[in-house]
Amino acid sequence: MTGCHSMPCFLLTIFQCYLGLLEKNQTRLFVPPVRLHAQRGKKIVHCRMCHLQFPGEKCMKGYGRCMATTEEACTVGKIFKTDGSFWLTFMGCLKNCANVRNIPWSIYRVSFTCCRGYDLCNENL
Repeated sequence: MTGCHSMPCFLLTIFQCYLGLLEKNQTRLFVPPVRLHAQRGKKIVHCRMCHLQFPGEKCMKGYGRCMATTEEACTVGKIFKTDGSFWLTFMGCLKNCANVRNIPWSIYRVSFTCCRGYDLCNENL
């Protein structure tokens, strides 16, 4: 997407990248602009992983665990329609994770929540 500098375009690129990684059975989603502040003694944590989960259903693809390195965090991505109705969730390990809420993307709103406090901290976010 050369020449695309808007936030919705950026999110579309991220989501397309994420879906592309699912097809290749990879477990990482890279979001470059924001880094977690490094802390001494940060340990590796296990995160719940699910590439695709719709409301009221079990994980449809990519269920398991991943290990977040010291540069990563556990994350939950949630996508809502602009009317506020929940559309889908994805979970896993994310490098340079940043908490964001209600970022507009076409007819959707996207939120990312990150955690590192303990193993599987993203299960109930």
